[in-house]
Amino acid sequence: MHTIDDLLAIMARLRDPVNGCPWDVKQNFDSIVPYTIEEAYEVADAVDRRDYRDLCGELGDLLLQVVFHARMAEEAGHFRFADVVASICEKMIARHPHVFADAEAESADEVLTNWEAIKRQERAARGDEDTSALSGIARGMPEWQRAIKLQKRAATVGFDWPDVNPVFDKLHEEIEEVREEFAAGADPQRLIDEIGDVLFVCANLARHARVDVSAALRHANAKFERRFRRMEALAAEDGGELAAHSLAGQEALWERAKRDE
Repeated sequence: MHTIDDLLAIMARLRDPVNGCPWDVKQNFDSIVPYTIEEAYEVADAVDRRDYRDLCGELGDLLLQVVFHARMAEEAGHFRFADVVASICEKMIARHPHVFADAEAESADEVLTNWEAIKRQERAARGDEDTSALSGIARGMPEWQRAIKLQKRAATVGFDWPDVNPVFDKLHEEIEEVREEFAAGADPQRLIDEIGDVLFVCANLARHARVDVSAALRHANAKFERRFRRMEALAAEDGGELAAHSLAGQEALWERAKRDE
């Protein structure tokens, strides 16, 4: 049975400038980031499919990304993998005083509120002069995720709708504004602004519904792909190609695909 020490040794060997792998030696933090993001999404996909054997492999791939970054950092004299482990251990203990100290938290929501308060204290201790409730939200994350983060942070100071009903009203309002822009000639910059508002409210709707936006969109994508492929198969069974059908004919195939499910 291999251990984390074995993985660290493997990465050190791969990065050896003389006897290592030319591809691995060539990489840097910037070139590896896309792979790190991709592996995180593949973990999410395995979870979504409830494929736990695949999840085991994908978690290994994601762990490799952590080891890769840590190895490059050690080579540059920034930190080591052991420092990464120590950092997250210290952070988890500090941010769970209801488990590791004498604080109390009766619900998951209270835990999150305390978590954000502790993070603000940590930023202040580092001398961060940005005192906004929105400080510290990374700009590199997917924008849908950043929208949720912004909304959650705003809610911590009471800037939030009391329930989901006003969110529906706001969504209808924003959709109408998009419709008006199309009627006025669909100026590209105005459409970016108005459609962005629609998407932001949709993210807020998902937050109030406690639905993960990424998971919801993955499900929608999978459903569309599944039904579209079924449409192609149905068209082939009828002796033709999907592109040869009129839009009305394709709509009929779409309905057949839905009924097949």
